[in-house]
Amino acid sequence: MRTSQAQHRSSWGLAALGALLGSSSSALAAGIGQPEPWQMNRQVPVTVEAADLATFENGLHWLAFGISLFVLALILYCVFKFNEKTNPTPSRTTHNTMIEVAWTIIPVLILVAVAIPSFRTLRTQLSDPKADVLVKVIGHAWYWSYEYPVEGDKGGFTFDANVDEEQQPKLLATDNDMVVPVGKIVKVQVTSGDVIHSWAMPSFGGKIDAIPGRLNQWWFKADREGTYHGQCSELCGARHAYMPITVRVVSEQAYAEWLTEAKTKYAAIDNGARLADAR
Repeated sequence: MRTSQAQHRSSWGLAALGALLGSSSSALAAGIGQPEPWQMNRQVPVTVEAADLATFENGLHWLAFGISLFVLALILYCVFKFNEKTNPTPSRTTHNTMIEVAWTIIPVLILVAVAIPSFRTLRTQLSDPKADVLVKVIGHAWYWSYEYPVEGDKGGFTFDANVDEEQQPKLLATDNDMVVPVGKIVKVQVTSGDVIHSWAMPSFGGKIDAIPGRLNQWWFKADREGTYHGQCSELCGARHAYMPITVRVVSEQAYAEWLTEAKTKYAAIDNGARLADAR
């Protein structure tokens, strides 16, 4: 009877362990273009910059973990080595040149090792490559406007993107999406028409503030087609949580077709006034 109960408890223990490992794996799993339930990691990067940020962050985590283990080992060593029982006569040493030099030089070397990839990533983000596509983004309370400038016989229109609460993912879908071609450098010029907002796209590794009276610029080059979701990341008022961002990355052919359709759908005059209802 006891053997049966022990086996039963063992089975429950294995099942609980399996559930824990399974939940941990799903928690660590990153979504593609959108968050996943219990996600703990970054979303799957689709730009080189986002991949560099993820690699840099993971490296910092391991570095911090190693430093924590080292400090813990020092604490335990001191506890067991210099306690009253094992060391009844305490040392009166007040200075040790070698240790003092080491605890000064080693942190400096660690900071230099962290700074090098950090500055390299920052330089890439702040570079200004020639754009293949230019989109102006304007934050409003509480929606986004997108302007595509005239490029030959295409472009020259603007549209608004509001939250679509009927679509999934919840509070991340919009009624109109920003569309860009895959593998092309897209420059996003961001400003605001009222208060400070922030245009953030986790899968692209980018976040830039939308400030009234100021034009900020950021660029990305998505390497994978798909639909990617972001949100306003600056507390901007009562409906801050209802300012999603949706970017569709499509092939060049699909992008050219969308430009033609969008010019009719979002017909506009030169000053950017929307005339879609009048067509």
